[in-house]
Amino acid sequence: MFPYRDENPTYLTPFVTVGIIILNALVWVVVQGAGTDPALARSVCELGAIPGELLQTVPAGTEIPVGPGLHCQLTGEPAWYTVLSSMFLHGGWVHIIGNMWFLWVFGNNVEDSMGHGRYMGFYLLCGVLAALAQIFASPGSPVPMVGASGAISGIMGGYLVLYPRVRVHTLVFLGFFVTRIAVPAYFMLLYWAFLQFVSSVFSAGAGAGEGGVAFVAHLGGFVAGAALIRLFAKPEFVSRHRRPRIVVASPLDRF
Repeated sequence: MFPYRDENPTYLTPFVTVGIIILNALVWVVVQGAGTDPALARSVCELGAIPGELLQTVPAGTEIPVGPGLHCQLTGEPAWYTVLSSMFLHGGWVHIIGNMWFLWVFGNNVEDSMGHGRYMGFYLLCGVLAALAQIFASPGSPVPMVGASGAISGIMGGYLVLYPRVRVHTLVFLGFFVTRIAVPAYFMLLYWAFLQFVSSVFSAGAGAGEGGVAFVAHLGGFVAGAALIRLFAKPEFVSRHRRPRIVVASPLDRF
């Protein structure tokens, strides 16, 4: 299921959500060369979070292939700023477009629940906790970790707690057939979380040197968002979404 809109109104202009999307797009184009090498490989090497380097479980000088003819050489010095910088990097066009789409669908309402400043803090904290979950789940991995997925998973976990019954419109792909269905948010989000859990179990046996999707980061962010949302959301902001909306009929509606 791929969500494309929800039936949840917003009352605040989502400046931070839009700003995060613009910032990710700028980093993708300016820093990562819109996915072209050597800019993409260099950015992943220098700004991606590498569990084995951060926890110093991989020897200094270890070379990691990150692109055609390009390698990262681990310095042995933990660069903890990469836990933050990695949240604004992506590995390809599908990666960044998918992440930013999910952020737009769910992020505007979560921002609406707490205001702009709190939302920025919530987003960054979920991203950091998601990255730490992946780092400590794969302490010996020399593979750079990049992507906003962990932070966005936190947004989705928060959305689940605040608006579980809001209808989310999704695209369902059945081979070459595509249909649209609307489901409660709890169904779509718990289904997504279940897929992450199953995928994390099946990928647990992957070798430390293999790349892939950071499923543990997704789960870590999702759980962090669900656990922390009540500390950040303002009850008076959330309650606006639960009041019945009054629709004034126009005489023209009869025709």
